[in-house]
Amino acid sequence: MSMTRYLLTIGLVAAAGHGLAAVGEPEVARLGKDLTPVGAERAGNKDGSIPEWKGGLPKGKHKLGDARVDPFAADKPMFSIDASNVDKYKDKLSEGAIELIKTRKGYRMDVYPTQRSCGYPDSVYTQSRLNATVAKLTTDGKDNLAQAVGGGFPFPIPKNGAEAIWNHRLRWQGEGRIEFYQTNFINPDGSFYGLAQDQWVVTPFASAKAKSIDDVGDVQMKILNVATAPASRTGEVIMAHYFMDKGNDAWMYFPGQRRVRRLPAFEYDNPIPGYENLETADQYPMFAGMLDRYNWKLVGKQEMYIPYNSFKFVAKRKLSEIYGGLYPNRDLMRYELHRVWKVEATIKQGMRNMFAKRAFYIDEDTWMIMAADLYDAQGKLWRVMEASIYPAVELGACVSQEFMSWDLNVNRYMAENATQESKSTDWLAGAEGRIDPKRFEPDELRRAGER
Repeated sequence: MSMTRYLLTIGLVAAAGHGLAAVGEPEVARLGKDLTPVGAERAGNKDGSIPEWKGGLPKGKHKLGDARVDPFAADKPMFSIDASNVDKYKDKLSEGAIELIKTRKGYRMDVYPTQRSCGYPDSVYTQSRLNATVAKLTTDGKDNLAQAVGGGFPFPIPKNGAEAIWNHRLRWQGEGRIEFYQTNFINPDGSFYGLAQDQWVVTPFASAKAKSIDDVGDVQMKILNVATAPASRTGEVIMAHYFMDKGNDAWMYFPGQRRVRRLPAFEYDNPIPGYENLETADQYPMFAGMLDRYNWKLVGKQEMYIPYNSFKFVAKRKLSEIYGGLYPNRDLMRYELHRVWKVEATIKQGMRNMFAKRAFYIDEDTWMIMAADLYDAQGKLWRVMEASIYPAVELGACVSQEFMSWDLNVNRYMAENATQESKSTDWLAGAEGRIDPKRFEPDELRRAGER
């Protein structure tokens, strides 16, 4: 940690009680009162369809490999939204959701009672409150994270769209995980094939021990991804380092060549290798990477039907029972009414990205992007994205893995991070020392591919 940034951190913390905080003290005092400790509205809405937040599901025990218990399994759908009644609910739907309902025969959204099941450990609340007084973005127009402490959300009371997006980028899902999943590429006729992968993820800034971003080398997360199927892709390895103050670094190991190559462009709208041009680097997961090419507008908060408590969707079953056609099996999907922050990103003059505009819908209780609409330069809706979410009781926090991305131009969709047919995710692997940090170096790539 540099002495300059160390002194800046200490100075900002000390100044917090003297009117120089990133957020004024009267606003900070709302956290844990009328606002939840991470900045959501504690109260329900006027008609009671969104209940009061009461802390979320408590932290509990979960044995790795056991089926997850769905505490809301007895809930029944209150109603369904489909092509026959979508206009009645359009004020609570994203443009992308409306498009899918209207253009994909049989697509529906079953709406269940809203359960505000997401809470976080006390340490996340403590660090988020501290960040409200010290966290800063750079003032050079790039919207990089200049200052924050680890283990919490950087901007529980955001003042602009970039701050809200940083809450998503640094959403708390533990300090690291080992996951096993398949990315599925679905054709218009319903056929699909998958790329199975084992992945190790570390998020060092999720630790409350990180007193500044220098403490973790400015790293947001590191990913090591090893392909395990099909046979033609087995042994391919991608490693990516995501930073908080600069672009990503990435490397790839090609087993046929037995060579490690640095990827020249693993950021922005560059396509992910081997993903059939269905996903760009900054679409994973939902949004990642540099913010500097967009202007970010915090449009405001609204009520919206979004995926929530996705226990049935992520439960263990054959992928063929879930994916196919033009959308996943609707009987497995659960939607609830929640408040979301809407953030609009529009391309800056002189900058380029294949998506000239993006609209993000961020769940207020978790700061996770639950839906995203991506537009081309003519303002036409191009891609529609939707995430999943559920409480992982062993973490005491909500997590998100599975997400879908529809490309309306080619009439295909991609199901990313599909874990349903794979071994269970080890969400405590980082905190409990089951991930070797030395594995995330380029020299280790060949060894990973040959294991």
